[in-house]
Amino acid sequence: MEIKRRKFQGVLNILSFNRHFYVIGLMVLVFTITALLLFKVPDFWIWIVVAAFLYGLIMPLVVSAYVYDFSGYYDFNWLKKLHLPDQKPKQIVNINAGFDETSFILKNNFPGASLKVFDFYNAKQHTEPAIVRARKVSMVYPDTLQIKSNEIPLDDQSADLIFLLSAAHEIRTHQVKVIFLKECHRICKPNGKVITVEHLRDFPNFFAFTIGFTHFFSRIAWKKAFQEAGFSSLEEKKFTPFMSIFTCHP
Repeated sequence: MEIKRRKFQGVLNILSFNRHFYVIGLMVLVFTITALLLFKVPDFWIWIVVAAFLYGLIMPLVVSAYVYDFSGYYDFNWLKKLHLPDQKPKQIVNINAGFDETSFILKNNFPGASLKVFDFYNAKQHTEPAIVRARKVSMVYPDTLQIKSNEIPLDDQSADLIFLLSAAHEIRTHQVKVIFLKECHRICKPNGKVITVEHLRDFPNFFAFTIGFTHFFSRIAWKKAFQEAGFSSLEEKKFTPFMSIFTCHP
């Protein structure tokens, strides 16, 4: 199945899924400006406040457009730089957190491989409005299986490639994340790989998302989680200044 994305689909997704933040942000901006005018604060400071609010509302959309609509992320050309298609894997696993934009594209890139898709979305744990909205419009790959993050229903050492594409950060606690990654380690073949793509809690993402960058985890946190899960090596390559591709080997 060929997947064609609409123009600006990435940034429109961000805006749609997080619209509550923008509504609240605009309401707070109006309230703040009104208060500043009532207290007759100098115009200079009012403009500073307005600029700060607009930066916080607009910059995430600008960066999201760059990352998801103009960088080629969904063209998956970055796979070629990792030389993954050259390895001709037989079993691929793609695990998401309730929003899947990649499984059909992965299947197109690995037509000779069997693809298993798992979704660890938990309505009781993942209660953020953005996740709930994203799940409603997500394309569901055939035979996608709902799982718990602590149990992946595959045999030991059965997967050549495991993809965690902007999904694993939805596991919010370190301990649960390690348990999940241990399951990934268990099902990964000795010569297999786990490919994780994530924003990081770093300066570029603070520049992009301001306080919203706390939704992501630091490079140190990811390294610690993979090490505790038993992975022997962790390689990082940047895909734009705002995203990292981690390649892990059992």
